[in-house]
Amino acid sequence: MNFEAVIGLEIHVEMKTKSKMFSSAPINFSDEPNTDTTYLDFAFPGTMPVVNKEAVRKAIQMCNALHMEIDDELWFDRKNYFYSDLPKGYQITQQARPIGKNGYLEIEIDGEKRKIGIERLHMEEDTCKQTHFNDYTLLDYNRAGIPLIEIVSLPVMHTGLEARKYVEKIREFVTFSGVSDGKMEEGSLRCDVNISLRPYGSEKFGTKVEIKNLNSIANIEKAIDYEILRQSRLLFKGEDIIQETRRFDEAKKETILMRVKTDAVDYKYFTEPNITPIKLSKEFIIDAINSCPELYDSKLNRFLNDYKLERVDAEILLNNVSLADFFEEICKYSKYYISISKFVITDILGYLNKSNLEIKDFNVEPKYIAELIDLLQNKEVNSSQGKEIFNHLIKENRSPIKIKEELGFTVISDDSVIRNIVTGIINKDSSLVTSFKNGKTRVQGFIMGQVMKELKGKANPVLANKIILEELNK
Repeated sequence: MNFEAVIGLEIHVEMKTKSKMFSSAPINFSDEPNTDTTYLDFAFPGTMPVVNKEAVRKAIQMCNALHMEIDDELWFDRKNYFYSDLPKGYQITQQARPIGKNGYLEIEIDGEKRKIGIERLHMEEDTCKQTHFNDYTLLDYNRAGIPLIEIVSLPVMHTGLEARKYVEKIREFVTFSGVSDGKMEEGSLRCDVNISLRPYGSEKFGTKVEIKNLNSIANIEKAIDYEILRQSRLLFKGEDIIQETRRFDEAKKETILMRVKTDAVDYKYFTEPNITPIKLSKEFIIDAINSCPELYDSKLNRFLNDYKLERVDAEILLNNVSLADFFEEICKYSKYYISISKFVITDILGYLNKSNLEIKDFNVEPKYIAELIDLLQNKEVNSSQGKEIFNHLIKENRSPIKIKEELGFTVISDDSVIRNIVTGIINKDSSLVTSFKNGKTRVQGFIMGQVMKELKGKANPVLANKIILEELNK
């Protein structure tokens, strides 16, 4: 008997706002523990929550991106449970009336598009961060109250690959819309997976197993694939699947039991009494939607059609929102879009990766990169001179034209000058022509090296190569 996996995902996304969901405390990931807090975050008696308007706007933007029905009235509920990371003893969330419902997104696998249904999107507050040691646990309330959206898919996925593609798409939406930075390694995007197996053709769900807190997109696929295999082996042996919560051990590449579930937890939800329902005007909702930045798919189409980039280059640039934005800033000053994309991917990304920096740390102004690209494209400097100018740019952030003048860089494009040097090299060693005609193409590179040496690296490489081929073929 063969089994079909049924997979649903719950994705928690920390929203990128200046303050928390219900308090005025700032949000800064790198700050010292327990410094970004107010009395409300510690649940002091008498403190009252106030809804973060910007968080609501961002939630609406995500609902629209996911083709959801948007509720025009905000209701919040209390989710009651006692745990050390929850200072109030309850979490403010949206249970009865989520801000968004009945949505979907499309993923693509092997050229085939698949629609993944989404049940709901609701807002809530994050819990505080726990750091566990052997015999004690430290609590950091900086995270307590950070605005979250939880996106709950329908149980319509069947493979680890589908789930990975789904999470990648969600991450694209939240990062390009500016809703979140989507950094899984910092906990900005966290994923729980619900998975069960059933015989092919059966409509009845199998026993559900939950995999908690998957911290990378690659691990989502690996954890699901392992869990499908684990459950299949149990079913083939005639054993029952136990409802339980597991975690993924990255070193062992397998899921590990955390706890066995018996009955569903009763959170005793009720309407949050300290936040009265908030009516959202049509104008507020439309303004939130219209102010959403351009999303990935639209940007990809524009990069392909307006800038005429190769798809692989466009996708590399769009792996990082800030990098894509930097590319577009350069394009405001130069029309050589394809050359700009190649330079950003090869030279700028190469420098950033080597220096362990991000694009936000790159201090060269886009207009200067454009100026350097123009010098290269107009053959006013050659590639080796361009690299040296770029090295100066990184240190000095000033006009490449001025750097070029100070370094005395010129490009020799005089046909007769270059041809005289090429013919002189060939006449000195007639074996070069024989070797070339015998298929040894490295001869061309050798001659180019000699030409560059003779002209101190200032020869126009395109013209020099053309002349070398002409002379060798005579």
